[in-house]
Formats: sequence, structure tokens, C-alpha cells
Amino acid sequence: MTDDQLISGRFAVVGNPIEHSLSPRIHAAFARQGKRQIDYRAERVEVDDFESWVSAFFDTQGRGLNVTLPFKTRAFDMADTASDRARLTGAANFLTASEEGGIHADNTDGKGLLTDVTANAGWTLKGARILVLGAGGAVKGVIPSLLDAGPAALVVANRTAERAEALAAEWAAQPIPVSGGGYAQALGTPWNVIINGTSTGLSDEMPALPSETLLAEGCCCYDMAYGKCPTPFMRWAAEQGAPDARDGLGMLVEQAAESFYLWLGEYPDTQPVIADLRHQ
Repeated sequence: MTDDQLISGRFAVVGNPIEHSLSPRIHAAFARQGKRQIDYRAERVEVDDFESWVSAFFDTQGRGLNVTLPFKTRAFDMADTASDRARLTGAANFLTASEEGGIHADNTDGKGLLTDVTANAGWTLKGARILVLGAGGAVKGVIPSLLDAGPAALVVANRTAERAEALAAEWAAQPIPVSGGGYAQALGTPWNVIINGTSTGLSDEMPALPSETLLAEGCCCYDMAYGKCPTPFMRWAAEQGAPDARDGLGMLVEQAAESFYLWLGEYPDTQPVIADLRHQ
């Protein structure tokens, strides 16, 4: 038994499935940096029970929740207040009890991705032509942060073209060109950055990119999925000559760090946590 001080309140990550989640380990590591402990658990919630479960959690000393699939849109919908970045995406991976007694929603995914690719990986997104694969909640959650980085253009390519077109249309009013369609959108121009936001890596599959997809010199590739081995997308990137291909483990830790900061007002050191997870 340790004498470390326990951070007040209960915290959790909620999803379905949730058994694979590294979030409890990550937040425990953050707390240990201040010689403390945190009551942070992984909670599997049945699809029909999400709203009632969240309400009960915050009624019983619940202080903060991270939210993963398939509940991010519903988390946003049930919140009493929301941050600008949650409103822009219409999804929340972060809930907290507000001082007014309600539930406040935020989305830390975009911040996590941007920190990992710029601060950790050293990539430059300003002026880049960015291809994003997928049109689900994971992609929707990071588009505002990618656009804030000032790329030359952002193209969304998805197996179902209509979903990518609809997602791109949500950003038609801002100055950076955003377009969407099927995977044929990958043809034509060499890409500076390609981000895989599909779930194909979790099933050891590769997005159906055309064989003629071109990578610009120095093109960097990022898979939001992560695992013990390089994903098929990362292996494809290496075969195409990409000098750097990364998985989403760093994004996971960085978005968790943003959550930890929003709850407790302290920003943890992410580098030893990322290194320890890689080692394990």
C-alpha cells in the first residue's frame, strides 16, 4: 500500500467495447508524476444505457469521463454546455461536472493529434496538402485542429463517397479548401501528409487506396490506430518511401494529457508515459 494522496472524485473512460483501453494506465501514470493516485476505471456500458449511466456517474461523486466509441456524439448531445471545439465537431470525448451543476463537454482528440504530429514528431502542417482517410467520428474530431495548423488544402477520402462529401461540406465556409469523396480523391496530386482515420488497422486491413496514389518527397503518414506491430497502413507507407510513419499511441496519450489538464489544472509530462507504453 502506498501513502500517495488520492485525487478527489471518480474518473473513468466509457465505451463499448472498452476492455482494450490503455486510459486507466495512462492517467495512473500522470497522477504518479505528482506522487498521487487517481480513481480512474474503464467502464463498459450497454448501448441503450449510456445517458442514464452517465447521469448516475455524475450523481455519485463522478468528476470526469473520457468517452470513446460508440458514444461520442451522444455525449455531446446530453451535455448542458460545450466548448467551441466540441461544437465544431458535434462530438465529445470528454465530460466533466461543471461548477453550475451540469455536465460540460469538450473534445481533446484534435489537440492530441496536433501535439503528437507537430511537437513529438516534428512534422510541419502549414502549407501541406493533407489527405485524411475516413469520414467517421474520429476524422470529424480532428479536422478543426488540422485546419488551424494552416494547410494548403485538406481532402477527405472515404469508402462511401457521400459521407466524405457531406463532412467536407461542413467546412465549405472557411478559407482553406476542403473537399471529399471516394478513395479516388487520393489520385492526382502528391500528398505531404496522409492520415488514416479509418478503423482498418484494428482488423489488420488497409484502406482501399488506388495503387497510383502519390506521396510527395518527405511525405509523412499517420495511423490513428495503434498496436504492438506496425499497422498495414504504416507498412504501406514505408513501402511507398515515406520517411516517417507513426501510429496513434502518441495521440492517445496527448489527448489524455489535455483531459487531465482540463480536470485538474496541471499538464503532465507525456514523454515518459509514451516511452513506457512503447516498451511494454
